[in-house]
Amino acid sequence: MKRARIGGQAVIEGVMMKYEDQYAVAVRKPDQEIEVKVESYTPIGEKYKILKLPILRGVVNFFESLVIGVKTLTYSADFYEEEEPTGKSENKDDFRLSDTESNNGSGSGENGSKNNKKESSTGDDLMMIGTVIVSLAIAIALFMLLPAFIAGLLEHVTKSNALIAVAEGVLRLVIFLAYVVLISLMKDIKRVFMYHGAEHKTINCFEAGDPLTPENVKKHSRYHKRCGTSFLVVVMIISIIVFMFINVKSMWLRLLSRVLLVPIIAGISYEFIMFAGRSDSKLANILSVPGMWVQRLTTKEPDLEMCEVAIRSVEAVIDWRAYQDAMKRGEIED
Repeated sequence: MKRARIGGQAVIEGVMMKYEDQYAVAVRKPDQEIEVKVESYTPIGEKYKILKLPILRGVVNFFESLVIGVKTLTYSADFYEEEEPTGKSENKDDFRLSDTESNNGSGSGENGSKNNKKESSTGDDLMMIGTVIVSLAIAIALFMLLPAFIAGLLEHVTKSNALIAVAEGVLRLVIFLAYVVLISLMKDIKRVFMYHGAEHKTINCFEAGDPLTPENVKKHSRYHKRCGTSFLVVVMIISIIVFMFINVKSMWLRLLSRVLLVPIIAGISYEFIMFAGRSDSKLANILSVPGMWVQRLTTKEPDLEMCEVAIRSVEAVIDWRAYQDAMKRGEIED
């Protein structure tokens, strides 16, 4: 049996966990019951083998994670819409986009229902893609273009491209940290950060071979080297190195280069995060320090009920008892 690499994400009052071709989202509903939904999917890298090559696989994984993240976050938020009666969540459909429309009598019998589902699926797909594109555009503008524009003004002070690239990277990190600090002041985001901590603790408990109980999970670290926060920090550090070697005089070319190089930087950063996640070497641990430090802002200590939600999400995608039994027998290999 190969070593399991589980990834996850905090959502509104819940946790999403992903393993191989499945991901599950567990949400603590307003009535305090835990709702668990599972979705199967085929990574695009399985369809086109060339996309499993280093760097390319990081770009693909980045966009797939964005889509799944937005989808599960939207699903969890639906339970807490103010205008929605609490009881509605009891009959909530699976969040698979093709199953969101029920037969409401429009159309002719079964064919009408299928047409309604197909139209709903297409509309939801387009809305989801649009949300991801808009979110990505805002992130690029805020964290890539704005620092590049401000740092570009330093050309009137110095002609050193290396110095300008470092200044741009520092600005990018400052803007990111300021953004995290500001949103952490919001009550709902504080709870999301607590669920983020529960996600990390549960994965650490799982990887350590300890039984998944809320009490055991609570004992583990809320930091993890494969975290998305660490990925973003690595992106900023890699961008400094890459942009040192790109010297353009025109401001619009500078901004265009930042946009065009986002996929490449994301791909390189993904390879680093995967290396750090698999390795316990001193080098990997040292290089992981900046990302682990920033996780102090994006994760908070969860309570036992939050840990229970995260455990339910893991249980939906993998039989952790069978896996840990195999670990004890020495049957797990990298």
